[in-house]
Amino acid sequence: MATAPPLSQGWGYGIVLGIGFLFALGMILTTWVLKRYNNELQTSEMFSTAGRTVKSGLVASAVVSSWTWAATLLQSSSIAFRYGVSGPLWYAAGATVQILLFATVAIELKRRAPNAHTFLEAVRARYGTATHMVYITFGLFTNILVTAMLLTGGSAVITSLTGVPTAAACFLLPIGVVFYTMFGGIKATFLTDYVHTVILLVIILVFAFTTYVTGSALGSPKAVYDRLVDLAAHSPVPGNSEGSYLTMRSKDGAIFFVINIIGNFGTVFMDNGYYNKAIAASPVHALPGYIIGGLSWFAIPWLCATTMGLAALALQSSPSFPTYPNPMDEASISAGLVLPYAATAILGSGGAVATLLIVFMAVTSAFSAQLIAVSSILTYDIYGTYVNPKASGKRLVYISHSAVAFFGVVMAAFSTGLHYAGISMGWLYVFMGVIISSAVLPATLTLLWKGQNFWAATLSPVLGLCCSITTWLVVTSKLNNGVISVETSGANNPMLAGNVVALLSPAIFIPVLTLIFGVDNYDWVSMKLIRLVDDSDVAAASNMDVEAIVNQHTGLTPEAEAVEQAKLLRASKIAKSTTAVLTLVLLVLWPMPLYGTGYVFSQKFFSGWVIVGIIWLLCSSMAVGVYPLWEGRASLKRNFGGMWRDITGKGGVKRARSVDYVEGEKVDGSGSGSGSGAHTPKEAHAKAMEAR
Repeated sequence: MATAPPLSQGWGYGIVLGIGFLFALGMILTTWVLKRYNNELQTSEMFSTAGRTVKSGLVASAVVSSWTWAATLLQSSSIAFRYGVSGPLWYAAGATVQILLFATVAIELKRRAPNAHTFLEAVRARYGTATHMVYITFGLFTNILVTAMLLTGGSAVITSLTGVPTAAACFLLPIGVVFYTMFGGIKATFLTDYVHTVILLVIILVFAFTTYVTGSALGSPKAVYDRLVDLAAHSPVPGNSEGSYLTMRSKDGAIFFVINIIGNFGTVFMDNGYYNKAIAASPVHALPGYIIGGLSWFAIPWLCATTMGLAALALQSSPSFPTYPNPMDEASISAGLVLPYAATAILGSGGAVATLLIVFMAVTSAFSAQLIAVSSILTYDIYGTYVNPKASGKRLVYISHSAVAFFGVVMAAFSTGLHYAGISMGWLYVFMGVIISSAVLPATLTLLWKGQNFWAATLSPVLGLCCSITTWLVVTSKLNNGVISVETSGANNPMLAGNVVALLSPAIFIPVLTLIFGVDNYDWVSMKLIRLVDDSDVAAASNMDVEAIVNQHTGLTPEAEAVEQAKLLRASKIAKSTTAVLTLVLLVLWPMPLYGTGYVFSQKFFSGWVIVGIIWLLCSSMAVGVYPLWEGRASLKRNFGGMWRDITGKGGVKRARSVDYVEGEKVDGSGSGSGSGAHTPKEAHAKAMEAR
């Protein structure tokens, strides 16, 4: 281990607190700008759904940012360190397909329950209170596990690089995120996600070019390749083809691949944060947003781990490596310290600072999405449904803010406890599927199959959880002579068994329960009756009329609703075929021939592998860095123009006109709101209130 961290504690506190509060202040300013120049008021609907008008570029950047956890960077690099070049591809492919497949579910949610604030509201509308409670539990389990993983991984890196106590890092990391999320809601999440993503992409490109092009420590794919060949000759990898780090055939890597796929189905399909983003997206932008986001995200763990995991292997015997002359121990690898050690080895203290920045960005952006997810559940599914069903919009905004602060404090304390209990980010990553994946199949069928009955939807997740935990513990005990500990239970084989049983056991329970209790014939009507919130009291308190609020989600006229449903139906058909093809490519056509042949990369093949990764990340940078600016150019021009006129005193404020918008589209015949009926938000809002 390193005798001293490469940076002082001042760096740790400065980045965690300084940048955190900088984002918080930026979000306060942004919220004021949007209210002044865009007439966007922070109502309960805006806090949770952003008016359901977010475009595909911003959706894509938010998906990339939310799916870029601390584990995306740290765990993927650790897997590359253990298994070689196969690890990054297994990680990236095994966690991209869920985002791509989720696009279909996202479209179906918008089509089936257009006014929902959470996926769980759709569950309650179909099955009632008992099923609702089951899925609330699994949803909160997901958010707790993901947030714990973020904070344990992030705090471990901050401690290793700066010496800041881990407990302090666990409590300080959430502070700035809680503040900007409270002020800006899910819109803050989208906007800060964009900034986080751009910074993260730039730093990963710096790492890649330093390792493979310009750096003095390595400087070329050939230098990395030669060191990996030499390392394999002295320390071959058990279970890898020819013991090489340069092959896709890796026994333990393939086991991780299965665990990764199954666990990440749970963390996408049971995370209300991804449904929040689908709900917030404009109907025509949800599908491209998720497809672009998924494909853009793929390059991040693939290139990051191919760079930093392999650089750590290549430089572990170098004096510049922090643990020199000792190799990294298993505890450090599991804690996710491969990336920060590699960054320090290739860039010195600058690499340590860059690592702090990207880990901070990854933790805080994903944490913000978790805050909104939990806030939505506590506000709409618990408080607004069971505690105070007649709550006003103003009251719901207050509950949302309180929920954000409450969850932030609870998770800081919980993550600190996990640290002292010896539970690392790596352990949580492979464990999460055991707990949450049994709800994936019944949750998906809730939106996709009208035949799933109440008993199948309600009991199969619970039965699956019981089976998965039992399998996990029994396998652990059998393989370790009855010893069940953090170390033995976190091994590949017990986790593989528990994850597989969790995901697949409902495939048995659902048909059995359907045969016993009969096939349902649900008509989808109750989902469409989910009510909007009356935010007129929030508008009145802010001296704004409902008609003046742009992006205020309101009920659609029958004509506009028919147009929107037609668009969503078409998007649903496209989503199913597109995601099926992309999943086949990423899981079968690309990796399996390389795995089956046991091919060991040549130097030229490895160089091409790295070059494709760099090109892919550059394309990702264009898709989620440049494209959102192009899509939002009109809004940016209006906002910056308004600020310039205010600063120079040249005329009044040029505001967006709500009469020009319905669901974020112009009503001049070119958008989805065009038609012959009443189209103003005030009239549509009145129709929505009549429906209540």
